[in-house]
Amino acid sequence: MKNLLIVDDQPGIRLLLSEVFRKEGLETRIASNGAEALRSVKERKPDCILLDMKMPGIDGVEVLKRIKKESPYIPVFMMTAYGENELTEQALNNGADKYFTKPFNIYEVRDAVMDVIASRK
Repeated sequence: MKNLLIVDDQPGIRLLLSEVFRKEGLETRIASNGAEALRSVKERKPDCILLDMKMPGIDGVEVLKRIKKESPYIPVFMMTAYGENELTEQALNNGADKYFTKPFNIYEVRDAVMDVIASRK
């Protein structure tokens, strides 16, 4: 079964995304911070990651750098609040495949994730 890692410090976002992707037939795993995300990626490589940029502790850009260093082939989609242009640029320069601005259109996120997962063998 294909799996998606959802990383966000907001419980409501994690719950919403997890429900949407479970209905699409994906196994969803969640992490509430960067350290949890890095442990989760080591335990089992996800087919795609949805990663919040701003979190307490290790921020999303640093998590992205570490993931891409170890597993550059894992697609990582960043989630950011409106107006974080500098962080968005940093994320794209460090290998983010795409980003979504919060509040995002859940259907756009769903379609992008499902497309990238379908393209992975």
